[in-house]
Amino acid sequence: MAAQGTIVWVSGPAVKADGMSDAKMYETVTVGNSKLVGEVIRLTGDVAFIQVYESTSGLKPGEPVAGTGNPLSVLLGPGIIGQLYDGIQRPLRELSKASGSFIGRGITTSAVDMTKQYHFVPTVNNGDEVAAGNVIGTVQETDLIEHSIMLPPDHAGGKISNLVSEGDYDLETVLAATEKDGESIPVRMYHKWPVRKPRPYHKRYDPTVPLLTGQRVIDTFFPIAKGGTGSIPGAFGTGKTVTLHQIAKWADSQVVVYIGCGERGNEMTEVLVEFPHLKDPRSGKPLMDRTVLVANTSNMPVAAREASIYTGVTIAEYYRDMGKDVVLVADSTSRWAESLREMSGRLEEMPAEEGYPSYLASRLAEFYERAGRVQAAGSPERDGSVTLIGAVSPSGGDFTEPVTTHTMRFIKTFWALDAKLAYSRHYPSINWMNSYSGYLADIAKWWSENISEDWFNIRSETYGVLQREDTLKEIVRLLGPEALPDEEKLILEVARMVKIGLLQQNSFDDVDTYCSPEKQFKLMKLCVDFYKKGQQALKEGASLSEIRELGVVSSLLKARMDVKDDEMPKLEQLDKDMQEQFKSISGVKVSN
Repeated sequence: MAAQGTIVWVSGPAVKADGMSDAKMYETVTVGNSKLVGEVIRLTGDVAFIQVYESTSGLKPGEPVAGTGNPLSVLLGPGIIGQLYDGIQRPLRELSKASGSFIGRGITTSAVDMTKQYHFVPTVNNGDEVAAGNVIGTVQETDLIEHSIMLPPDHAGGKISNLVSEGDYDLETVLAATEKDGESIPVRMYHKWPVRKPRPYHKRYDPTVPLLTGQRVIDTFFPIAKGGTGSIPGAFGTGKTVTLHQIAKWADSQVVVYIGCGERGNEMTEVLVEFPHLKDPRSGKPLMDRTVLVANTSNMPVAAREASIYTGVTIAEYYRDMGKDVVLVADSTSRWAESLREMSGRLEEMPAEEGYPSYLASRLAEFYERAGRVQAAGSPERDGSVTLIGAVSPSGGDFTEPVTTHTMRFIKTFWALDAKLAYSRHYPSINWMNSYSGYLADIAKWWSENISEDWFNIRSETYGVLQREDTLKEIVRLLGPEALPDEEKLILEVARMVKIGLLQQNSFDDVDTYCSPEKQFKLMKLCVDFYKKGQQALKEGASLSEIRELGVVSSLLKARMDVKDDEMPKLEQLDKDMQEQFKSISGVKVSN
């Protein structure tokens, strides 16, 4: 029996209702005469505390509250890709048609077009035994996505009966039924799943395959694995959003879920305007043909912001179960944590550090734990992954604040954005001394087998130069560059080349916006070779000024923009030119 109660107290998005003894935790309820969507988040006796996902202005004590008997769930089926949802999976385009530019309250609409027809191709036959997670057929959702019609993870299974033939059907059509113990369960193209409950899988794999993003500072120096977790914290103006756009656009995944969680409306508008016009770099089709957007900006109801993260990750898990690699980008988890803090304050809970609730860490852990590369439940066998990347917006760039410090406990890749780098126009402004990746050793084998056996050693040598330069900068500040011997001045010169020629990347340049793994390795190897040949030349009597004046220096710095991914012979020619030029300055000294 569904709970029926009455509002007794309203404080912003938090509502207290009496007479709710039949309610369950996290049950969805309708609140007030306008039937606003809410969720039970605390039960005390027959009093339920409810967070309301819409504006509560005008709500008053005495209005009814009715339980639905179901937890907050999302509809999963064809038609999700290309959609723009709010935090509780209401399609914003449909809402705007119903109520204009400003979304009205209490409007309900289906998450996808239930009348649209898709061409269904069955992959099972009548009489086949099936279990939860089994694929019974496919439909072409977009030009880029073949959508598997799966039995829900909580399905009882059984024998297939009444299977329809290949043809065009809408989402409400019963495609088949499963017979078990005399009970017949209809199967449609869609099912619903609670957002706070992770979807089950058969087994989990170790993170050994890198998620290639085409961004050199990420792929080469601080990589993330498919099914991995990453965080990108940075102060205002350090380029978080552009970096996340680059990852969403170029990562080698089949599906992108982009959550604009509490961000400024103009930033989200930029995404909404830009993404539909972007082309998928691999197919030339619109990027929206493999993207889902969840928008809950800072001026939208704060409680729905808290739900948006779960809505996004549940959709990501759904496509993972089809055997697809999914990248979920959350911008930003700080705003999500602020919604937790606001709701906690209204419920008069005891605050922890900086006013955040004491359960902040456990909620962050629950979210990041849903990442992973897995073998999906059911048959046929299929492997998929969900990679979670969360932006963090610490006030004033303070990485010691609670959201950043707790996030660091649960993620393995940390891309720390640096305001000084951003203000000096070094983008992406990822600080190479503060960032780290816990996947380096795991994915080194992939680079060794697919790119070069020397990758790990060359990467270590390059990063060693950057670390040595960081130490030498202190000496230069105190004593000036003249205090250093030429061997150490060479380190400063090579580190400058690495920073300009490798770490910097122009996302608005047609060539430099994406860098293939092969090109990344060759550029890095050229810098290491230059360093080794420079050391040798100094030993043979060449001067540092002669090394700096070599023509190959400017060529190396510009190679990232001058050499396209399919022009690798140009980099080999650059290597030959470098050897000849070093011979010329070393040979003069030897002959003297």
